[in-house]
Amino acid sequence: MLYRPAMARPKAFIEEEALDAAIAVFREHGFEGTSTEMLVRALKIGRQSLYDTFGDKWQIYLAAVRRYADAETRSHVLALRSGPGAIDGIRAMIGRVVDDAGHSCLGVNSVCEFGRSRPDLAAIHDAAARVLGAAVARRIGEAQAEGDVAAEVDPEDATRFLFASFAGIRIAARGGAAPAELDALGKLALRALQ
Repeated sequence: MLYRPAMARPKAFIEEEALDAAIAVFREHGFEGTSTEMLVRALKIGRQSLYDTFGDKWQIYLAAVRRYADAETRSHVLALRSGPGAIDGIRAMIGRVVDDAGHSCLGVNSVCEFGRSRPDLAAIHDAAARVLGAAVARRIGEAQAEGDVAAEVDPEDATRFLFASFAGIRIAARGGAAPAELDALGKLALRALQ
């Protein structure tokens, strides 16, 4: 039998795994609360490999926020498209936020930590908000056409309201709100559209 050396995993795959580990650390501790040593341990790579692959801690953070925002946007859009009616998709998206609120949201946490003070970070948030905002507003318009959302509701204003509600639900969860309380907040957000 011939010896065949193990195939190395592609660098892109390793980077994705490393970013997923970085997301977990940043979700829990934020940027300032995360040390380079914490990242080295979580990513299971040496300090020099960390810097060679990602650059400094800020570049790792940006890459983590970008990956997280892309994944969250995709998941929200999939929820929006579920169900037979537009309101069912909106309900599913709200339910997804409520169900996941017990896990820190890297997007909300980064806004709370930095606001709009870092243009490179704000650009990531803005790009995700444009994509998701357009999808939510479109679905709200469809729900209006189906008679499930009040005709006088402005879809863009309602979208901003939902985004603010999502942030509030996640912060409430972080502050210790019980699942029933989070569920009530989600139901109120949906009811505000009708």
